[in-house]
Amino acid sequence: MSEFFNALSDDHIAFIHAQPMFFTATACAEGRINLSPKGGDGLHRVINHNLFCYLDLTGSGNETSAHLTHDGRITVMFNSFTRNAMIMRLYGHGRTATSGSPEFEKYISLFPDNVGTRQLMLVDIDQMQTSCGYAVPHMEISSHRDALDRWAESKGREGVLDYQQEINLISIDGLEIGLAKQTP
Repeated sequence: MSEFFNALSDDHIAFIHAQPMFFTATACAEGRINLSPKGGDGLHRVINHNLFCYLDLTGSGNETSAHLTHDGRITVMFNSFTRNAMIMRLYGHGRTATSGSPEFEKYISLFPDNVGTRQLMLVDIDQMQTSCGYAVPHMEISSHRDALDRWAESKGREGVLDYQQEINLISIDGLEIGLAKQTP
């Protein structure tokens, strides 16, 4: 029931762009495994058949960035919650692109402007797998949450940057993240 591919096809790319949310899983040799839900309209893109990118918004932790900095391995999982069941996993190695870096400047224009932007996450896809997803429930999205956007807008860009410096520099396992102080 599952198939493996070395690159995304155009149909795979269309599936990815149609999904309103996805999950990332990362880990280092020791410490916690991080599994993080990601959502939001227009916050993920396939750059080419072996490169996936998403806009990472400021939150209470920055574990994905810490793990990518120290280990690099990442799995990105998409689920179809519609009548047409499917699960897709992107296996690869990722990296963080922060404001001012060449990759950030190259790809940031692909995403909507967001006060809460922390960094871009790029995933070089080594292999991709699809499976049936028959056990995933059929659900409908009623709306996107705007709480994180409202929080960031209330703080303003400088307030978000201050928050990142206070909360997002060390992972819960004590790993340094390497998020440099940015200017508003």
